[in-house]
Amino acid sequence: MMIEERLVTPDEMREDESELSLRPERLNQYIGQTAVKENLRIFIDAAKSRNESLDHVLLFGPPGLGKTTLATIIANEMGVNIKTTSGPMIERSGDLAAILSVLEPGDVLFIDEIHRLPKSIEEVLYPAMEDYVLDIVVGKDDSARSIRVDLAPFTLVGATTRAGDLSAPLRDRFGVMNRLEYYTEEQLQSIVKRTGIVYDTPIDDQASLELARRSRGTPRIANRLFRRVRDYAQVIGDGIITHDIAKLALDRLDIDSLGLDYVDHKYLMGIIERFNGGPCGIEAIAASIGEEPQTLEDVYEPYLLQLGFVKRTPRGRVITPQACEHLNVPYPLK
Repeated sequence: MMIEERLVTPDEMREDESELSLRPERLNQYIGQTAVKENLRIFIDAAKSRNESLDHVLLFGPPGLGKTTLATIIANEMGVNIKTTSGPMIERSGDLAAILSVLEPGDVLFIDEIHRLPKSIEEVLYPAMEDYVLDIVVGKDDSARSIRVDLAPFTLVGATTRAGDLSAPLRDRFGVMNRLEYYTEEQLQSIVKRTGIVYDTPIDDQASLELARRSRGTPRIANRLFRRVRDYAQVIGDGIITHDIAKLALDRLDIDSLGLDYVDHKYLMGIIERFNGGPCGIEAIAASIGEEPQTLEDVYEPYLLQLGFVKRTPRGRVITPQACEHLNVPYPLK
């Protein structure tokens, strides 16, 4: 089943490719994730003072929080090149060998969705991460032989939205592990203001706060909503994003005061109307609203759980009074 693209999805959409110009290039330009930045600053400065490559870094957390941006910043701060790929793209050991063999000393290899690396590739990656060597088996059956290739010292930066899916041996080989958290409204407001400067679009404080509130704690969504609101400001306003225009645009886009869209409302109302508020199983909810269970778990539920609108219990999902209050419906009587 195809998933309908939502404006508030944290996953990358084609229009987000224009975000490249919005991405900070240095740690001091990066807004939010203070603890992660401070730790990385120390590790980077220490590695540079010893003239060594940085230890391997694992970045994990929900999509849209800046893992790819941080990987680029690490390379910039170290003064080295970065090679970017993703787990599903590396299908054979030869693919990995081709990437690793062209890295210069100290270079950064960024692997997005590293939890989707094939198991056979993981086995080849272990000695590369630990000893900077590559053991490749050439030939088949009786003619098979192993070739050892020396590699330049490099830094592997892995990014994943599912740290729990990483195998323990792979996870243990990362020296630096950082979890990225959802952003606060103040941090998102700063990001929205910076986006306004980059796009040369004036935005007032109340409008930037309104956008921040409806961005689900995610910079990618904040920048996407900014582009849509900017369209309204240019067509029905004078090009300046005011609070009234921001509110009008977001209301027309069916994004409510907490950043919930029609899909979130459908999910919550499905539990309330069809299952009297729960508890109910994820498969039952999925069937009742015409979605895949995996889609509900990966795409819809994380933010609703964070808001405290849904609870996961051993017996199934349960709606909370806060959700009913937000939706302006009575809490189901048990």
